[in-house]
Amino acid sequence: MTIRLYDLAGAEDERRFSPYCWRIKMALAHKGLEFETMPWRFTEKDAIAFSGQGAVPVLVDGPRTVSDSWRIALYLDEAYPERPPLMDSEQARGAIFVFKQWSERNIHPAVFQVILLDLFAHLHNKDKAYFRESREKRFGTTLEAYGSDRTGALAKFHKALDPVRPLLIEQPFIGGRSPSFADYILFGAFQWARVMSPTHLLEPDDPVYIWRERMLDIHGGIARRALGFAV
Repeated sequence: MTIRLYDLAGAEDERRFSPYCWRIKMALAHKGLEFETMPWRFTEKDAIAFSGQGAVPVLVDGPRTVSDSWRIALYLDEAYPERPPLMDSEQARGAIFVFKQWSERNIHPAVFQVILLDLFAHLHNKDKAYFRESREKRFGTTLEAYGSDRTGALAKFHKALDPVRPLLIEQPFIGGRSPSFADYILFGAFQWARVMSPTHLLEPDDPVYIWRERMLDIHGGIARRALGFAV
């Protein structure tokens, strides 16, 4: 039975932008597992009510339903141990979990502020009111005000990436000679931006840019082929 992944979509079914869902699509490709994606929008809570929560990714693998990108990654390594591991030891899992927390607290907010207005423009109409209300409540200001200083947000984003640059000078992937789930965690944020915004986040001489290009091409170019912008 083919694995199904509920995957956040924008105005078009093919515009898949969730950084958390991209982690899992890359993880499934890493494992060499066949899967199909189901386009889902923020306001379609009923479609995933069976999972017991209201956000994606939600993975359905035969009788198993797993939600949350971290729990899905752990499940894939547990359920398919004969396939390439996403995290190859207990020590790696601990380090990658810390990297996940760092990425979500530093990289995600910086990316979000850079791409916010473009992201909003590419949402499905049914999601726009929900997105505006929920995010403006969270940030205490309008989307337009929060996303107005793109130049400043881009500078913060570049600074936030400083810890990974020395590593990517020394080795091709965060995981070493081949990618690990840490690579997919960080790459999800870049794919979030690439799918929803034409903003150039990086210069070609940046080690992170070179890594991102490498990530776009692995696993048969699954990420590069996705609907988005050539940035």
